Amino acid sequence: MDKSKIQKLLQDGKGVYHTQDLAVIWSINNQNTLYTTIKRYVQKGLLNKIHKGFYSTIPLKDINPFYLGLLAIHRYGYVSTESILVSEGLIFQDIKYTTLVSSVSRRFDIAGYSFLVRQMKDDFLYNDIGIAIKNGIPVASVERAIADITYFNPKYHFDCNKKINWSEVDKIKKKIGYV
Repeated sequence: MDKSKIQKLLQDGKGVYHTQDLAVIWSINNQNTLYTTIKRYVQKGLLNKIHKGFYSTIPLKDINPFYLGLLAIHRYGYVSTESILVSEGLIFQDIKYTTLVSSVSRRFDIAGYSFLVRQMKDDFLYNDIGIAIKNGIPVASVERAIADITYFNPKYHFDCNKKINWSEVDKIKKKIGYV
């Protein structure tokens, strides 16, 4: 078994990979060789299978669920809407899923986590106003999350309306083009 392949992954530091990522990193063009190599590394415990075509070099319990969800959709997205609103105490519901915004609409479960991905038009999605990178993960500010949720549902109910800076939310909506 070629340990240099695992060394490449450990040096890369990403920790989570799609099958095609592994093909590129390892310079393997033959699909059979790729799948055989992956299968052997999983059997030896050097790679963890997260889902079909999705692997990690780190234990699943150590992977940030936001990071995992964004990698699973395999395209640009960010954490927003209910995930932010619950963490900031603006809604009190028990949300059983992590909410992401991307260019696709999807619900999925992976590695024991549930995700809801809301589809947004590219013009709005790629506007980074109110999006910050936290530990390598794009995350909406409170005001951006409010702007996003009202974009998807203009009559959305907030449990703690008094904590919302509506003038800042309105500024973000205008800058993004929601209004």
